[in-house]
Amino acid sequence: MQLYERIPNNVNLSEDKRLQRALENWLPNYLNWWREMGPDGFQQKDVYLRTAISVEPDGWAHFDYIKMPDYRWGIFLKPAEKDAQVGFGDNYGQPAYQEVPGEFRNSLRRIIVTQGDTEPASVEQQRELGKTCPSLYDLRNLFQVNVEEGRHLWAMVYLLHRYFGRDGRDEAEELLQRRSGDSDKPRILEAFNQPCDDWLNFYCFTMFTDRDGKYQLAALAESGFEPLARTCQFMLTEEAHHLFVGETGVGRVVKRTAQLMKEDKDGDARNLDGIPLDIIQKYINFWFSY
Repeated sequence: MQLYERIPNNVNLSEDKRLQRALENWLPNYLNWWREMGPDGFQQKDVYLRTAISVEPDGWAHFDYIKMPDYRWGIFLKPAEKDAQVGFGDNYGQPAYQEVPGEFRNSLRRIIVTQGDTEPASVEQQRELGKTCPSLYDLRNLFQVNVEEGRHLWAMVYLLHRYFGRDGRDEAEELLQRRSGDSDKPRILEAFNQPCDDWLNFYCFTMFTDRDGKYQLAALAESGFEPLARTCQFMLTEEAHHLFVGETGVGRVVKRTAQLMKEDKDGDARNLDGIPLDIIQKYINFWFSY
């Protein structure tokens, strides 16, 4: 199998043999993690998914049926801008960094690791949801979100391997060792250690936590370290769908509750097996607080 078939990319991976070997060695560990912690019970099912195969308009959204472990997770950066500059801070107006500045190395590594840690964490949180999906539409949306979180992990791992040497490789391995909610090796951010074991949790998570993630990515997309900025600019294209899933999901639940309140003589959705507004509010309050 050709390298591009295994790891689709627009970063000339075939020209960097050291990086190529490192990522090819990381790939089996990633697949082992996916099979262990990805959507439970659906690994061998054919799922209709959108796959990014390039950053061009005709390559970003390629649809096909595929088994999730065979999904073509890739590494895609937005094309570089000519004469890109640092957009703020003490170094405003200077050429954007193409390599990691020594004085910012530790800070940049922690930012990338923390962002990368959220991606597999959310897959772990949601791994049981497919068994209780309210519709096929929701099931497909769940799996689309899951595989894109996996691709976003690849994006951060590429940066760690490419720009941070042995420290970066060690951090990339640690991303596959931590587990959401684990008492010994939890995920870095507390929001990603919380249970997300029903669909109202999932809708609120994607509405609020992914919204926070969107603003985080938007901030990183302005980074003076251009490879990070270009990586996050492309990730934002996919993140919009995650917010859509959350907003429309919560909206559908609220709308159905309102319908049932009108139908019930006491105005109580519980009597017709609906989710009452006070329970919906508790879910919103919980995820909004993170």
